[in-house]
Parts: sequence; structure tokens; C-alpha cells
Amino acid sequence: MSAGPSRRSLLMGAAALAAAVGPFAAATTARAAARTPKVLVIGLDGALLGRIKDADAPHLDALMASGLTSLSALYAAPLAPTLSGPGWSTVITGVWPDKHLVKDNAFAGHALARYPDFLTRAETAKPGLSTYAVASWAPVTTTIFSPEVDTRVSTPSAEYDSGTTRRAVAELRDGDRDAVFVHLDNIDHVGHSHGAADGSYLTAIHDADAQVGQMVSAVRNRSTYGSEDWLIMVTTDHGHTDAGGHGGAGAAERQTFLIAAGAGITPGSTRHDIRMPDVAVSALAHLGIPVDPAWDLDGRALQQPAPDAFDALRPRLGTRVDETGTGAAVLGFTHTPPDGWAVDNSAMGSGGVTEWRGWAFTTDEFWTASERGQGRENNVRARNVFAVADGDEWADRSHSGTFDSTLVTPAWPVTGGSTAVLRYTTYYRQEAPQKGEVLVSYDGGTPVPVKTYTADTASRNEAITLQVPAGARTARVRYRYTGGNNWFWTVDAVSLEPGTGAR
Repeated sequence: MSAGPSRRSLLMGAAALAAAVGPFAAATTARAAARTPKVLVIGLDGALLGRIKDADAPHLDALMASGLTSLSALYAAPLAPTLSGPGWSTVITGVWPDKHLVKDNAFAGHALARYPDFLTRAETAKPGLSTYAVASWAPVTTTIFSPEVDTRVSTPSAEYDSGTTRRAVAELRDGDRDAVFVHLDNIDHVGHSHGAADGSYLTAIHDADAQVGQMVSAVRNRSTYGSEDWLIMVTTDHGHTDAGGHGGAGAAERQTFLIAAGAGITPGSTRHDIRMPDVAVSALAHLGIPVDPAWDLDGRALQQPAPDAFDALRPRLGTRVDETGTGAAVLGFTHTPPDGWAVDNSAMGSGGVTEWRGWAFTTDEFWTASERGQGRENNVRARNVFAVADGDEWADRSHSGTFDSTLVTPAWPVTGGSTAVLRYTTYYRQEAPQKGEVLVSYDGGTPVPVKTYTADTASRNEAITLQVPAGARTARVRYRYTGGNNWFWTVDAVSLEPGTGAR
């Protein structure tokens, strides 16, 4: 068992969470006082959301109608291949593979003790909770979930998903579990045998849907259901190719999804800001367990969406112009910045691929399709719409000059003589003479560099403390990318927050 947080750290985490979610926290507290929070997470191995919608799947359709649906994407090699080991570890721990270090189905060198599963975190924070995990694929319950979970069951192969379902239904109907994880495997098995384009794959989805229906019915027919507050989440670890198989960087292999239903979730809603690690964090949030920053989780509770200026651009996204890799009907790019932002292309070369001429605002679906297998898939900490400067793709069409474009934030208020913290998510791939610079100007003065990128930088969250000059009232941040036929730089979730004190 990994070391649990101290009582002091839990209290600090609770205070931070309460401050962050405001009215939502108050509403949740009031609801929790009346009903007991419980969580059911169902994993459908190798399931594609599009094929679920094609299949006869009334129970999953009903969950989508009563809750939210979010299509998302995962990583590719070298971060990790699209396999079950890394996929389920990401869902269950709330961190990406660069932290849990599960790179394949052998689990060699994993860091699951440092980043344990969400049921273990629940047990550590609230030992009185009752937790249960059952899986048709044994490593889920023998390796990813730790022995701290109250009950872990690996279904015998002879019983497979029918045995997993029978056990889960019995616990959900007759037990008093607070958090349950169920893994069903047959969709993946059929995908490998016949491919996602085959009718048997739809049949496997139909069968799994019936099993999901049994579990949901067991929950709703509990004698104590009226005094309980259930969050039900259905997700997957990876997708499948039409021919069958996964592990590569193809869009179908990288596809994941989340269906979530429960109190406070808008029925029939669609979200674009949810990522795989959010499942674990959402379960913890529903159980009333604040996330300690020391846990270093990548997930964000679906109950607590964070507004982002770039995400507001989604209705403005258009289809391709010059790009040939992206499907003609895919909506996914614009050069129009959010209100208050600007893109300075005064030094930008001419020609090139229109979509990538200077900073652009795009999505994973659109950008990664421009050229697969070059690392774009590993921009994992960006969400929804993000900004990208891509000299490599821009130079794929006749052009002159160099790539020199600057993304400029609004003039944000600051307090002179104090500190401010610039936060953003970034991913940078380097090839000389390319350079990425972060510059800050105060009250319209000369921009001063505060960060320079000249080496590969894996996807991460940046936090730069700024010393605000005395008397300054506003600060403007600039992201300048210079280069040619080199690589790329992404930026997302940019904010400027007050620091901890004066200089």
C-alpha cells in the first residue's frame, strides 16, 4: 500500500477543492447530506462509440440520453501504444502513461505504487468505504487495482463476461458497496477476431449492452436506492481498426469515450473537454474525496469543468483548405483568435499550408490527422480546442520566408510590486533553428522573455512565477514561435493568477 495523505494534507485539499468549485460544492454537500454517494464504473474493453451508436444497444443509448457523452483520444508510441495495459491504467489511476509508466501488457517497471488506483485512494482517504472490482481480463484486478481494495475478483476464463456480470449484479443488488469497477472483455475479443467493421462486433456490443442493462437495473432496484446518489460511468481503454487490432496511432485505435449519468449531469449533453484520467478523479469527487495536489493527478472531475478561452472557438471551427490528411468533413481549425486575443503574423512567411500559416486553433482529431506517427498524438494534457504553431506542416506546400508567428493574450490585470503566476499546458517538439519564446510586457511596454524552448518538452503543465514591476497595472503574454520546416508547439489553458505575495 502506498503512503496515504496526512490528515492535514486532506484538510488542505478539501479547502482548496471547496474554493475551486464554489456553488457546486455547496450544492453537492447539501445533496450528500440527504443521499449516500456511490459510484459504478463499467469498462467495455476495445469498444468504439460510433459502433455503439450503430448497434442495437438500448441500455447504453438510455444512459447517453439521461447523461453526458464525450468522445476523446489517447496517446500513441513512444508515450505508450494503444494497448489495454496502458489504457486501463490511465483510466483507473487518473494519470497518463508518463507517470504510471505502464507501457504495455507486461506492466514491467510500472509506478502503480506511486500512482495507485482510485479505489485504493478512496480506501486510504475514507477507510470505512466498501470497494469492489471484478474483471474478465485478470491484470485489471491482479495488477492495476491494489490489495487495499476490499474485494478484487478475476473471473475464470470459462465464465468470462457472463461470470463477471453475474458477480457484479449480485454485489450491486444485494451488497452495500460504495464504489464498484467492472471490466467486460468480449467486445475487444471479437474486435481482434473479426474487426470493428464486422457485424459480429455489433453483436458483441449488443451482448455487452444487455450486461450493462443488468447492472444498471440492479442499482436502480436496490431497496436503498432512494437514499443513494449513484454516478454511473461507462468507458473504454482503446478502440479497434476496421480490420481488427489496435496498438498504433490510427484514429480508431486511439478513440476512447465516456458516458456518465447521475445527479447534476445535463441529460443528453455532449462534452469535448473530458480525457481518460478524468474517470478516476470524477469518481473520487463524487465520493467526497478531495484531490490532494501532492497526488499529482492529471484528471479533472467532470463535475467541475474549467472554462477556457480556446474552447469557446469550437462553434467557429471550419473544415480543411489545403490539408490532405484530415477528412473533408472534419471541423477542426480556425485562425480567428478568442475575443481579446491576437495573432501577430507581421513577420510570417507567405504561402505554405493555409491551415498552419501562423498560430492556429485546432483539435486533436483535426491536427493529428495531418500527419500521424510524428508525435502529435502525445499532446495529452491539452483539452478540446488548443493553439498550435506547426512549422513542419506549414512547409509542406510551396512557401517563402520563415515561420514567425506570435500568439498574444489580452491585457490582464496585475498588482504592481507583487507576484503573478502564468499557467498553461504545453507540448513542444524541437528541431534547430526552431525556437519557442514566452514573453511578458507590462502596461504596453517592451516584451521580456520569461521562458525559452529549444529542446523537446513532453506534454506538461507549466507554472511560471512573474515579478510584477511596481506600479504595473496590466500584463500581456506573448508566445512566439520561429523556425521553418521544423516541428511544432502547442499551448492551452493559459491563465494569469495572483501570486502568493509581494516581492
